[in-house]
Amino acid sequence: MTSTEILYSDPLKAATLAAAEIAQASGIATHDVALVMGSGWVGAVDALGTPTFECNAEDITGFFPPAVEGHSGKVRSYEIKDGDRSIRALVFLGRTHLYEGKGMEPVVHGVRTAVKAGCKVIILTNACGGINTAYRVGQPVLIRDHISLTAQSPLVGATFVDLTDLYSKRIRSIMKSADSSLQEGVYVHWRGPTYETPAEIHMMRTLGADLVGMSTVPEAIAAHALGAEVLGISLVTNAAAGVTGEKLNHEEVIAAGKAAASSMGELLAKTIPQII
Repeated sequence: MTSTEILYSDPLKAATLAAAEIAQASGIATHDVALVMGSGWVGAVDALGTPTFECNAEDITGFFPPAVEGHSGKVRSYEIKDGDRSIRALVFLGRTHLYEGKGMEPVVHGVRTAVKAGCKVIILTNACGGINTAYRVGQPVLIRDHISLTAQSPLVGATFVDLTDLYSKRIRSIMKSADSSLQEGVYVHWRGPTYETPAEIHMMRTLGADLVGMSTVPEAIAAHALGAEVLGISLVTNAAAGVTGEKLNHEEVIAAGKAAASSMGELLAKTIPQII
């Protein structure tokens, strides 16, 4: 059975195999925290130091090569020192999106692999459109809750999982203590790959949304269902459709992400030891 066949037929087995492969290749038996870096976020990991291990994600069971600009498709391991303590961070430089048409299993394979690798905390980052007119381009916003408009879940069968504290209050409190300027918002998951119409953004705002993007929600649910704590951070890379009247493009998203990457990386490096 091929790597892809295992992923679709038994996704948790694929995640277990992938975690074992990472452990063997990196020489690190377990990791503590995982970070999934969204569009334009790759530069943020520079603040974590020099990786102790790196490989192409596609060389690991169940992973596909990157299909989106701004996603390098690398998997790295970092050692973060906190006094006498050593924290191991597993970093995914990119992700698979639902709009790629590969189904749900590849979308959540990274976070499932991270949990099987020992990660108790999953940090999900993304580039998003700002629906809330108080947000500015380049502003990071903590995800407090979400609205899914895809009508799809990574969970199947009679799997009833409470999502009341899906985005950990404990971790959000730590982040806001480290940076009092951080705001929280409600994120809408939009399947894509088209951006939203102005009318759709108006609908989302009416529903109570502050942010909109094409990732994160399935991963958050899958990680939470396996017992991990989840932190979601959205970087506002553009005003959502109709907010300013300007057209949207992916190049703008990448540029805004790169501009804010350094400060966000420093914030993550500072707070991870407090989170773990």
